[in-house]
Amino acid sequence: MQSLNHGVHREHRGFSWFSLCALCALWFPLFLGGCSRTPPLIQREAYVFGTRVEVSVWGESAEKSQQALAAVLAEFDRLHRMLHAWQPSELTRLNEAIARGERDIAVSGELTFILQDAADIAARSDQLFNPAIGGLVALWGFHSDEFKPLLPDSAALEPAVKARPRMSDLSFAGNRVTSGNRVVQLDLGGYAKGYALDRAAAILREKGVNNALINIGGNVMALGAKGKQPWRVGIQHPRAAAPLATLELHDGEAVGTSGDYQRYFELDGRRYCHLLDPRSGRPAEGVQAVTVLITPRPGAPQGHFLRGAGALSDAASKPLFIAGAGEWRGLAKRLGVEHALRIDGNGVMHVTAPFRQRLTILASDLTIGSEP
Repeated sequence: MQSLNHGVHREHRGFSWFSLCALCALWFPLFLGGCSRTPPLIQREAYVFGTRVEVSVWGESAEKSQQALAAVLAEFDRLHRMLHAWQPSELTRLNEAIARGERDIAVSGELTFILQDAADIAARSDQLFNPAIGGLVALWGFHSDEFKPLLPDSAALEPAVKARPRMSDLSFAGNRVTSGNRVVQLDLGGYAKGYALDRAAAILREKGVNNALINIGGNVMALGAKGKQPWRVGIQHPRAAAPLATLELHDGEAVGTSGDYQRYFELDGRRYCHLLDPRSGRPAEGVQAVTVLITPRPGAPQGHFLRGAGALSDAASKPLFIAGAGEWRGLAKRLGVEHALRIDGNGVMHVTAPFRQRLTILASDLTIGSEP
């Protein structure tokens, strides 16, 4: 609930960087109707990653579906415990070792993969996607279940920005990590929901489930279809409790959204969101929301560690939110993102041509800007 002048938007979340409310980024699937003879839709919901997750399986027996769904939810719980940004986890142990100046820090093979993939995306985004700024996120109060409408102390903020922590400060030798910058504090909040989507998709396919929809607090991936019809989801309006547009998702596609309405506080009528510009150390402004659609990458490796559409859909929306009005399209191309929607601070929608063809716009109060 948003106050009009002086207040804070609070959500009870034990895992802030997995922190999209189920209705914040994408509305729940708009399931299309079918006759009574069609296979059943079986769903499981849970509260993990500090948000609501929903996994839906189409066309399989109840027993097979429930076994697959249980395996997915167990995987989400494992990732939650491994990647938590401030409660004890493998990630916080790595951060503590970096802060002590340790070198050649042993980590799991999976965390090595995640960090290297995140570092690759960071490099292609000109470091606007920057999971190394967890210290700045904490200074702004977003490493908390409940955050207060307080500005950070400039005496602490300025040196944290000048230290310029970035993913390129990390070096790898096998499953050992060294940071050349002790200010690096890793927060994978802009990546891990998407990685969890990829892991869920892999598990479902291993279990023989080919038609499913995975929703982690609004980050969504589709497998197959819902019978003879594609899965359909709605993109959240950033300033209204209604969908902005609807979108059909095809096999292996993933959608991610970043918005200034997801985690923020207001102070003296000004909104401060959790999406920080690493160049200034301050919340990004002038944008309400960015949504990206990622199609499957040909030849993506299969197995336990894979670079799938999910991780990129989560990560790519952040730098496109932070980048300036004249920068984001070029940045999208460097990231390999063809389908993107950016709503600026005035409520004007800017949509790439391929994405405009996929969307059914519902909102009548937002205009589509003229495009180059």
